[in-house]
Amino acid sequence: MHSIWESASFHRRPQLAVVGGGIVGLFSALFYKRRHPGHHVQVLERGPHPSGASVKNAGFACFGSPSELLSDMAHEGLEAALARVEERWRGLQELRAELGDEHIGFEASGGHEIYRKDDALYPRVAEGFDRLNADLRSIFGMDAFHWDDGAIARFGLGGVEHMIRTQLEGPIDTGRMMIALLRKAVESGVAVRPRSAVVAVEDAADGVRLAMLDGTAIEADRVLVCTNGYTGSLLPQLDVVPARGQVLLTAPIPGLALRGTFHLDEGFYYFRDCKGGVLLGGGRNLDIAGETTTAEGVTDGIQHALEDLLHEIILPGRSFTIAQRWSGIMAFGSESKSPIVERASDRIGVAVRLGGMGVAIGIRVARRAVDMMG
Repeated sequence: MHSIWESASFHRRPQLAVVGGGIVGLFSALFYKRRHPGHHVQVLERGPHPSGASVKNAGFACFGSPSELLSDMAHEGLEAALARVEERWRGLQELRAELGDEHIGFEASGGHEIYRKDDALYPRVAEGFDRLNADLRSIFGMDAFHWDDGAIARFGLGGVEHMIRTQLEGPIDTGRMMIALLRKAVESGVAVRPRSAVVAVEDAADGVRLAMLDGTAIEADRVLVCTNGYTGSLLPQLDVVPARGQVLLTAPIPGLALRGTFHLDEGFYYFRDCKGGVLLGGGRNLDIAGETTTAEGVTDGIQHALEDLLHEIILPGRSFTIAQRWSGIMAFGSESKSPIVERASDRIGVAVRLGGMGVAIGIRVARRAVDMMG
């Protein structure tokens, strides 16, 4: 029993309904509303606030570590790998320009990749290092990476023999980022409905029917699905493989010298300074099958491995306590690292599978999605 005010303002049939209120979903709604200011645009978010990987990540503004990029070039070819790096780099610049460094908490403290003693990755990276910089120069206009072994001791790291640094990366605060994006979307006229979980998306006679978890249904002219790692429950035919990433944060550590973002073991581990402590995530490679899930939570095996890294590499000889543990659900493809931006039907679009790079490419995936929807 809705009032006329509710019907007119909150229960209007949307010209576009966006399923998922993360980076891609909110940017898509915002860009579509700018293009069609007279249209009713509604974002349906399953949680009480944006609650997917967009706010459960480690807060890295990065475009790929040297070992990852060299691996991509070897397996996919130079052109495809460079196109992906350029997409990530452009996305980061657009994100910072759209929301502002202050509002996303960006810190220009640099990004790093570290190599332990007898690390099998090191000789491969060292051999391809100059070639990598030369290949990336067309994107950055400069050498993106340089060796910085002298900073290893300054950061307090142990068991590390070599380190590469780039001045082009740094950490961000994705909670502040999503608040800024949410505010901008709402101010543009986008209607955001939290706690609105969609369980089915179906083409109807004159639009799209969204079946809701509470038993109700929403009719929309068109729908854009932006559910990333959770897409399998709505569109199981797509090649979207969920991947859980486990994270922990230590309590503040007096005199912590660590600054910037760090990658280890081809990006399977990543850490940074955060709120006076160390934020550390990864370890998915220890149990790929077990971490191919949409269930949030942490496991003893991976958490113990993360704590071992703290003891041996990041905080050798220092005492620490764990203040918080959590996980986020990413999305990958079984064969491709590229996002899916395509139509599932004439009225249903999809923009998912961010490959763990949502911070970097989310805004550009959203632009492509809006172009696709018309």
